[in-house]
Amino acid sequence: MTEDTLLQDNSPVEYNDDNIRHLSDMEHVRTRPGMYIGRLGDGSHPEDGIYVLLKEVIDNSIDEFKMHAGKKIEITIDDNLRVSVRDYGRGIPQGKLVEAVSVLNTGGKYDSKAFKKSVGLNGVGVKAVNALSAHFVVESYREGKVRRLTFEKGVLLTDTTDDWMGESGTFIAFEPDSTKFVGYKFKSEFVEIMLRNYTYLNTGLAIIYNGERILSRNGLVDLLTDRMTTEGLYPIVHLIGDDIEIAFTHTSQYGEEYYSFVNGQNTIQGGTHQSAFKEHIARTIKEFFSKNFEYNDIRNGLVAAVAINVEEPMFESQTKIKLGSLYMSPDGVSVNKYVGDFIGTQVDNYLHKNTDIANVILQKIQESERERKALAGVTKLARERAKKANLHNRKLRDCRFHLNDAKGEHQEESCIFITEGDSASGSITKSRDVNTQAVFSLRGKPLNSYGLTKKVVYENEEFNLLQAALNIEDGLEGLRYNKVIVATDADVDGMHIRLLMITFFLQFFPDLIKKGHVYILQTPLFRVRNRKKGEYNTVYCYSEEERLAAIEQLQPNPEITRFKGLGEISPDEFRNFIGPDMRLEPVTLRKNDLVNELLAFYMGKNTMERQGFIIDNLVVEEDIEKDLQKELKERKAI
Repeated sequence: MTEDTLLQDNSPVEYNDDNIRHLSDMEHVRTRPGMYIGRLGDGSHPEDGIYVLLKEVIDNSIDEFKMHAGKKIEITIDDNLRVSVRDYGRGIPQGKLVEAVSVLNTGGKYDSKAFKKSVGLNGVGVKAVNALSAHFVVESYREGKVRRLTFEKGVLLTDTTDDWMGESGTFIAFEPDSTKFVGYKFKSEFVEIMLRNYTYLNTGLAIIYNGERILSRNGLVDLLTDRMTTEGLYPIVHLIGDDIEIAFTHTSQYGEEYYSFVNGQNTIQGGTHQSAFKEHIARTIKEFFSKNFEYNDIRNGLVAAVAINVEEPMFESQTKIKLGSLYMSPDGVSVNKYVGDFIGTQVDNYLHKNTDIANVILQKIQESERERKALAGVTKLARERAKKANLHNRKLRDCRFHLNDAKGEHQEESCIFITEGDSASGSITKSRDVNTQAVFSLRGKPLNSYGLTKKVVYENEEFNLLQAALNIEDGLEGLRYNKVIVATDADVDGMHIRLLMITFFLQFFPDLIKKGHVYILQTPLFRVRNRKKGEYNTVYCYSEEERLAAIEQLQPNPEITRFKGLGEISPDEFRNFIGPDMRLEPVTLRKNDLVNELLAFYMGKNTMERQGFIIDNLVVEEDIEKDLQKELKERKAI
């Protein structure tokens, strides 16, 4: 390279008037969608952008209900792709309909008289839906007229007005842009959770979802009843005040479990109101018993929900999943004091009036205290071992996000792979994105923790180090990785390790699963390829059906490899399976999953019933291989 070339390469990039651009509102949303809806995604995670779009539309209908206009919302999702929402509120003022759905910082919620305690205060929500939809339709029905607008990717196509004799309200239909949300599909299970949350917080509201009626008569009591996977130790305590509602009970499970809401918005990352609830529920119970209990003992096993209404709430992002407001209103009391005063008075009164429930709570606290004290010596040594192990990086290959002590920027993308053996962890380590992906290596099969106490978490080196790596000893607020991914071989041993790890989380950290943090990594079972013109055409197959389709696609005489372990997959190939197209199967936990019964059957004592189940469902891998070879011979003969 000549000196002249070097000088040319280092010269400033041209910068003039042509480089200065102005983006329209819709162009800006499409160019920087993360500013408005957070992540994009394909719908496989409840925080993916398509659910934010749905929520933004429904929020407007909920606000109508809160203003005593319309008690029913009809929602339809066709083929898990196209959404329509019809409410029976007042209808968007038709003279400003275009601006209301396509011009940022425009809306009726800046006027606190019309929407005093609304979720959508930033004049952004439905505009983002419009901009990020391939097709968007809005109809406003009011005062005997219907005005109808259609858009494509935020660009207005048609605008018509006709007479209307039906009920007032608003209709919005949209189809997310598949160039932004690649391969997206709405999952009914995520949608139903969202809709049920709306009904828990708006008693009297009926939501019709694909023809099914969803409603709640008991508010947060219904929420806890539906979400709890173990029985409460006493009936759910339900207390309601001005702009605040709480519900709680204790269970026999480990840890704490919270559901928090602001103005009907599910703040899944908590915020100032949830922190206030945790502090004051523990303080009030401690003062009621006049004993020097530790807060962690009081809250162990607590399952609770708190909902407040705040005037002009401040959230930490447009996705509104964490409350940042310090005050109930611009000139009002602090959130901490408001929540604290309510709990301090109402919970204390309740416990004085219901001494039987107070006695159950006391027994639960004392039980937690005894177990903690019994663990005192073990936990101290375990923490010291974990600290030393982390310093020497013996089990954990961390990602740069945490090594550099970054704050927030990549938390949502961060994940940790829990894998078994040096070869598998080595393949993942060489293939991973070192910025956001960590690896924790198990040594052989972990202990079956079913039926054991939490003492085993500290006495067992694997569990102790994993707990320290995740930073979940004191709850999920310190969780270091958004996704905890169990990555095991696709064989009998690998499946057993999956069960053992899921059992561990269910036993001691069920909220990790309930809040959607635990996944199973899906890796291909087969590689099907043939050589053409010196290069391989390769298809990776995750099922028998995909393998058969690949054989048809790559005729003639494809070469088929059966991957029996993660260590058999080269790092170059593995990079394809843990990159942007990584296939993850979420581990879910619901009330009707009968978790205790399932764990007792599969992970408990080796009963004759379980032996019979294993024999009846036994599949020998050698037989699969023989069938595969036989099928290939038959295809070649044809």
